[in-house]
Amino acid sequence: MHSDHPFTMPSSTLTVSVDSESGYGSGSGSDVERLRSTAEFVRDQDTSELLSRVLPGLDGPELRAFTDRCRFAHAAVLVFPADAHELGAQLAACGLSSEVPAQPSVVVRDRLAARHHRVAADLDVRILRPTVLGPSGQRRAVEVFALTVPPAESGLQAMVEDERRMDREAHLAFDVADPDALVLRGLLSGFERHGAGADGGGYNPHEDGTVFYFTAPVDNKSPYGRVELYARGDHRDVLAEHLGTPRTGPAERQYGDPQAAESLLRLLTGAWTTQALAACARLRLPEAMSRDTGIGVRELARTVDAHPESLATLLRYLAMLGVVTEGPDGFRLTVVGSLLSAEAPGSMRPLALMYGGPFYQSFAHLTHTVRSGLPAFDHFFGENHFDHFSADPELAALFDQSMVSSAPIFDALPSHPVLGAASASASAEGARTVVDIAGGTGELLGRILTAHPALRGVLLERPQVLAAARAHLSGIEAGARCSYHAGDFADVPAGGDVYVLSRVLHDWDDDRCRSILRSCVAAMPDDADLLVVERLLPGDGSPSLATAWDLHMMCNTGGRERTAEHYGRLFAECGLTLVGHTPLALGAHTLHARKA
Repeated sequence: MHSDHPFTMPSSTLTVSVDSESGYGSGSGSDVERLRSTAEFVRDQDTSELLSRVLPGLDGPELRAFTDRCRFAHAAVLVFPADAHELGAQLAACGLSSEVPAQPSVVVRDRLAARHHRVAADLDVRILRPTVLGPSGQRRAVEVFALTVPPAESGLQAMVEDERRMDREAHLAFDVADPDALVLRGLLSGFERHGAGADGGGYNPHEDGTVFYFTAPVDNKSPYGRVELYARGDHRDVLAEHLGTPRTGPAERQYGDPQAAESLLRLLTGAWTTQALAACARLRLPEAMSRDTGIGVRELARTVDAHPESLATLLRYLAMLGVVTEGPDGFRLTVVGSLLSAEAPGSMRPLALMYGGPFYQSFAHLTHTVRSGLPAFDHFFGENHFDHFSADPELAALFDQSMVSSAPIFDALPSHPVLGAASASASAEGARTVVDIAGGTGELLGRILTAHPALRGVLLERPQVLAAARAHLSGIEAGARCSYHAGDFADVPAGGDVYVLSRVLHDWDDDRCRSILRSCVAAMPDDADLLVVERLLPGDGSPSLATAWDLHMMCNTGGRERTAEHYGRLFAECGLTLVGHTPLALGAHTLHARKA
């Protein structure tokens, strides 16, 4: 399995892919025709019928069992544009989006180089996956491999003609839910029973996925000749059974697994990505660029006061990340890149500057945190991050702005039933008050009050933050219904109807969380509600944004992310009962608690 395979399915999915020797849509057709025919194929296919063609003899109850597990997910095609601009035009001509990010496809590049005796580094192969909807609106994709062939590169034409004729990189894919060991063994056995032959496989630690390869049955009725099963997670025990014997030849014993080495190298260079995005934001490249028209490197360098050759190197890396694209008229912003502009709605520029600035510096001392249990931020800067930011008004403002950058978390919160009930009772019985504890500049409270005109608000914050909060809330109608309370967690205003703690508890250890919660309980009337917004760690160890933030909080604040059960225990120790929790955007949840 290669590191540029589509790992876009849910966390517990298995993918069955079929690679082509003759290929769907093979022949001398143009790239646009081949893209269009592939897209039409993806749109039109019925999963059950396609499975029966890939595995002839699969019918009756067994076909129903496979169909219950599997759903057709994508088909792939290799095309040969002159540049990114031409590729975008080709996709648009087929009704496919060109705004999806393109990543390097190292494995396809290496296969092309080996087949045609080329130097791999001389080939530029990208992969992108525009969405296509199936017959019933199912979300599918066309997986596009794009080998850039500039018009002047006549030496590649023989390769292009051969690959168009043979279409070796084409494949199908089926997603199958819940690939536990029993399911995997059943599917592997089923493929072998219907004539597919084991043909290798591997585990990809970068994307935590296991791949099982087969040659297709000889009586296969589809135009594809190789089958690939992809299972999310580490299934090397099942893989060993599939392979029969581990592949440990002399070269592998001496040099290690090349695929694993490549995956580790990609992980090790993650710091370069953080700094490239931060440099893009610091240089204000997004403000000087457009999504509609390109700009040349030298003109852009003059605009942002940069060294042209060095800027070109940065732009090429940003293009690899999908932040910009390059075409005949220069470089353009993508949808992703536009979020780094300070002028964009929902701008994430402050986050880029924080993660590439003070938090980047402190993360260099993560080992200190793991050894000592103490925050690396305090170790490096000599004080905790709240005090450090308070002493630097410019940095404090940037931190507050970075918190606003995560505002999509709040989109669904105003519709929470607790707030709806408070608003309804306020209309019937008189004023109801929402108390936002450590609510920053009032972004969340402003959204709640705007959605519920019958509610009033109280914002508790440190004095130095309240000035920014007043400025923000005074600009909206809801600000007239908000009052401000200077203080800390010991000063929670009493008598509110709904109390909100948004992204507060993860800053602190359990002892401090208990202290904060007890202050809330002391202030809350018996019939008041508490809404806590936090990312929740998954109980089963599955991949999650919360897992990354858990490391971040440990390193920079001494806090942590927690499971719902962990929060439930903290609530109970403080006289609260966890009523339930509901998901929000970006991996967050709203936990609802009341007095026990």
